[in-house]
Amino acid sequence: MMENKVFLSFTFYSTILILKMYVVAIITGQVRLRKKAFANPEDALRNGGVQFCREDPDVERCRRAHRNDMENIFPFLFLGAIYSLLDPSPSVARIHFLIFCVGRIIHTIAYLLRLRAPTRSVAYSVAQLPCFSMALQILLATTPY
Repeated sequence: MMENKVFLSFTFYSTILILKMYVVAIITGQVRLRKKAFANPEDALRNGGVQFCREDPDVERCRRAHRNDMENIFPFLFLGAIYSLLDPSPSVARIHFLIFCVGRIIHTIAYLLRLRAPTRSVAYSVAQLPCFSMALQILLATTPY
């Protein structure tokens, strides 16, 4: 497995994306603390009182960014792992993984920093291209079965 250059590349970019998701989760927690907007009464009680069990637009923005990551990165993890088994060109595979990774990082930055439209939607769309490409290649490779 460690001799498979495509899988090593996939593992590298996937790990970056998982770490990025952890960073977004940490940011969400920090925004909750700063804005005193807790999802659970026990957390609110520990941090000032039950009145802080409430929603906040900034916290919700972080949560949406994190949810969007889960909706997109988890399918990439499946597609990239299967795609790696198809013996694609290492350079082409790396381009697929790099484009997705950079697109997701830009998408998160645009989401959290409220960058001007259409930055976020362009980043999202660009990141979807390698996923569609990998999915198509997987389907073509498995169609006879």
